[in-house]
Amino acid sequence: MKPTRRGLKRWHTWLGLPLCLLLAMAAWSGVVLNHRGAVADFNVDRALLPERYRFRAWNGGLLRGTLPIAGDKDGKTVLLYGAAGLWRADTAGRVLGSFNRGLPAGADFRNIRRVVRTASGRLFAVGPMALFTAGVDGTWREVEIPLLPDERLTDVALCGDTLVVTGRSRLYVAFAPYDRFRPRELRLPAEGLEGPTLLRLVWWLHSGVIFGTAGRIAADAVALVLLALSLTGLLCFVLPRYFRRRRARGCEARRSRRLLRSSVALHDRIGRRTIGLTLLIAATGWCLRPPVMIPLALFRSPADEAGWTDRLRLLRYDEAAGDWLLSTSDGFFILSSLDAVPVRAEGAPPVSVMGLNVFEPDGSGGWRCGSFSGMYVWHRREARSTDYFTHAPAPLSAGPPFGEKAVSGFTDDFTAGPAVVTYDDGTDRLRQPDELATLPMSLWNFALEVHSGRLYIGTWATLFFVFLFGMAAVVCLWTGWKLRRRERKNA
Repeated sequence: MKPTRRGLKRWHTWLGLPLCLLLAMAAWSGVVLNHRGAVADFNVDRALLPERYRFRAWNGGLLRGTLPIAGDKDGKTVLLYGAAGLWRADTAGRVLGSFNRGLPAGADFRNIRRVVRTASGRLFAVGPMALFTAGVDGTWREVEIPLLPDERLTDVALCGDTLVVTGRSRLYVAFAPYDRFRPRELRLPAEGLEGPTLLRLVWWLHSGVIFGTAGRIAADAVALVLLALSLTGLLCFVLPRYFRRRRARGCEARRSRRLLRSSVALHDRIGRRTIGLTLLIAATGWCLRPPVMIPLALFRSPADEAGWTDRLRLLRYDEAAGDWLLSTSDGFFILSSLDAVPVRAEGAPPVSVMGLNVFEPDGSGGWRCGSFSGMYVWHRREARSTDYFTHAPAPLSAGPPFGEKAVSGFTDDFTAGPAVVTYDDGTDRLRQPDELATLPMSLWNFALEVHSGRLYIGTWATLFFVFLFGMAAVVCLWTGWKLRRRERKNA
């Protein structure tokens, strides 16, 4: 049945009105997400955000891991690190003070992924934006690394006097005294690598990354278009009602009438000429969350020549076996040396698509592997994995991005015993000082909360907000284009 003009107008108007603010917020946040490095110095006061954004019991990634930095087992100082910086604590878990001197104020720079200590006591801490080092005085300074454009760092590992920093696409290696890092490309496994999932291709298309810098600029331009459509559409709805109220009082509104005519013309012209791009952005964004994302994440494109680009995650040296363990978006691999051909690991545990947060030896030949899909122990010798909590065999697949226990950290350096830290609930083994509850959030992370809808309705947004919002945006754009096209034909 062909939709009537009246029906199209109703759909466009009553979908568009609530979407105006949401589209404007999504457009603004999308631009910020596309330029993480440019906004890394800017923070958002967590005290101004909804209560659920306060850190409690070391949740939210505030405690990712720990490292003993002084003394013996009974009298050491422990360094805690995570999403908002570093702190010193005693073995009872009492926080003794901040350990952030010298770090940039931007929260993105203080998102510490891992810390290692050399034999001489020198510390290296890595975050997505940079590698930092500190000596005995406890003052951090940034280490210069020849990074690829837009490269994000994910890990740092130490083997003897070899320091290896892992980026998402390549390794960066330095030897004592660690004053010069050299990029190192990993070899591909003998069987090659599968192409990226369809979900990743859709994300690249949505952000414009698939076309490089020009694609990012185009995506930013579409965001500005959506902002303009939201503003002019709102004026087209509000001004006629304003005129009626003015007329009822016997007043004129000539300037407002000119504004209305300009708004209608601009809304029409922009909407018709950019309909292809705006529909593309809305439709691809709609696909990036359940339920549409699930089938897209299961299928891969044909193998490509991009190698390890954007696939590397964590790297560890297994002292017991004398080899390297590599966690990637394509699973686990084993390397006899950094120059060796990676071999796919057997019996490795499932990992959330969000990646590993915990990857540490358990002291008996196994490896603790924690992600938002849960916590597992990988028994390398037996080529099997078991659930950390139940000791049952690990499932073959990771399941949804967030499992029953979304593990964000782990520590075994306190007298209270091992503590698994979850993203939502943290841990009850260690007391978190109250003053850490409102540590600032990076502007980039705030934009991510806005763009995903979690700022409005919490974690439930992951399940349905983007799907419903994206579908509504597609319908609103299509009905507007159809309405104006029909009106121009009848003119």
